[in-house]
Amino acid sequence: MLPALLHAFSKPTSENFKTLVRSEGVRVWDENGKEYIDGLGGLWYCQVGHSRPELIDAITEQLKKLSSYHTFAPMGSDVSDAAAERIRSVSPFPDGRVFLCCSGSESVDSAIKLLRKVPILKKQPERQIILRRGRGYHGVNIGGTTMQGIPANREGWGDLLPNVIEIDPTNIEDAASIFVEHGDRIAGVVTEPVQGAGGVFPPEPGYLEGLRRLCDDHQALLVFDEVITGFGRTGNWFASDTYEVKPDLITFAKGVTSGYQPLGGVIINRKVCDVLESDPDFTFMHGYTYSGHPAASAAAIANINIIEDEGLVQRSKEIGDRIFRGLEALREDGVVSEVRGVGAIWAAQVANASTEQGLEIRDKMTEMGVICRAINGALAFCPPLVIEENDIDLIIDTAAKAIEEVIVK
Repeated sequence: MLPALLHAFSKPTSENFKTLVRSEGVRVWDENGKEYIDGLGGLWYCQVGHSRPELIDAITEQLKKLSSYHTFAPMGSDVSDAAAERIRSVSPFPDGRVFLCCSGSESVDSAIKLLRKVPILKKQPERQIILRRGRGYHGVNIGGTTMQGIPANREGWGDLLPNVIEIDPTNIEDAASIFVEHGDRIAGVVTEPVQGAGGVFPPEPGYLEGLRRLCDDHQALLVFDEVITGFGRTGNWFASDTYEVKPDLITFAKGVTSGYQPLGGVIINRKVCDVLESDPDFTFMHGYTYSGHPAASAAAIANINIIEDEGLVQRSKEIGDRIFRGLEALREDGVVSEVRGVGAIWAAQVANASTEQGLEIRDKMTEMGVICRAINGALAFCPPLVIEENDIDLIIDTAAKAIEEVIVK
């Protein structure tokens, strides 16, 4: 009989999984005592490192005081209010508001609903088209699955949401042509500022600025999916700051708690808030049982405080510089063909490697004690922002050895 747990993004018949039992700092250990450097920060989320006592204590103390409660009217909690305020304080929207949920997938679906609700409130119900970007990843709820620019993640689930059009991920003129054809029916655009799970692709120069301009010219809204890039990962609190382009909505999750508790949400700018607040009889008929969960809220506050107190936003630039130099040396040696990234999120395209070979290199690195992610023949890295230089160097050296064993064998 197969194990009870049906693993995510895996074959249902698979049984060969690593069973992790302990974590500390930038390392995790399996049930056999084998040690691994976490070169991916869990799943692109562990900014402050694993098993931090400050975070564990904050969550524990909150559970002792108010273990759980919802935020549906007329209830709320002091800690969920404080978490929203703390998130807003580091965001590009100091006068905006924050909706809380439980994951990046829920965050994206919430943003999609807002994209279609705002035009309705503005008496423009014909604005229901949403543009997705090729190569993009936006979670796996029904809305996020529809927004997928990765066909393998989108196809085979039957009918998805209507009125969604894909645009080229690098050519802004393609988006412009869609706006020319459908501009008065477009509600908005959903994009990652840095495409993460699609292979770590920073934006082409002028691309994000072009999307902002198109949305402004056609009264559409711009959503930045910052589930991966938020909370210090790109060298600023948000990639919106890194690229100096302000969207209307920002989705977040992952790094907001460094994965210690499931939390996500949408940061909403003042322009959209004004629409939602314009009619005192309007009720926001959206929310989740665990929106603003006290323990998750406490984790967010403690996590953001650590990021701020330890200077981890600036540290991500230093980490990125060292990762880039290491990967660039591999490129100069012909081991990899391309190096992509920003801040502390990077990918190296292995020269002439197939998708299957990329997975084989990943597995070889795991055997050698380093965890990374393989994407279409590329190796992706997103380590905790507390990683030290010697561990960064060990990650690069391990990648080089694994590539040599698999490609040159």
